Amino acid sequence: MNAKLDLTGLGRFAGIGERLARAVTIASVSFSRGLLWLLAAIIVGCGISMLLPLFKGNGAEPVKPELAAVEPAAPGDAGAASPQLTQAQTMLAELDRLRISSQTWRRGGLGSKALVTLTLRNDNDYAVKDVEIVCAFARRDGSHLTDRSRVLAETVTMKSRKTFARVPVGFINVNADQAKCSLVAARRA
Repeated sequence: MNAKLDLTGLGRFAGIGERLARAVTIASVSFSRGLLWLLAAIIVGCGISMLLPLFKGNGAEPVKPELAAVEPAAPGDAGAASPQLTQAQTMLAELDRLRISSQTWRRGGLGSKALVTLTLRNDNDYAVKDVEIVCAFARRDGSHLTDRSRVLAETVTMKSRKTFARVPVGFINVNADQAKCSLVAARRA
């Protein structure tokens, strides 16, 4: 049949079609191999990231606010720990005069990170710094999902308020719909 096509001059088109089919086959095999290499790289990257230590605030264990409080010493106790405890108490700020006056949150980082915007109000007679917050995330029905903590290193001056915009508090569950942040600790500046 090729001989007949060659007589009419159409044989070269048949050869072009065969070469085109061969080139398409080679390209699809190369593309498939490239996808396999990409998949292998993703699997290796995930394996390495599981072996690396977790950063603070990204662990699976929730932060317990009651562990961060310092208990005052009894008035009758006179021991060696008393001067250290009073020094720690003077370094900590009074949390009853420091409060979150407004807060909102939104997703960032392709929907996996929480960005919290909050306003801190300091009614103390001194400036505070290193304010630690804990944000609890819940589903739409109110069931608890996860807690994330963050230390705000900036100083809030006395008798003032300061807004912290889009503070990343960590990775959250994709089902999180509600967030409630609270103060855990603060230090005098």
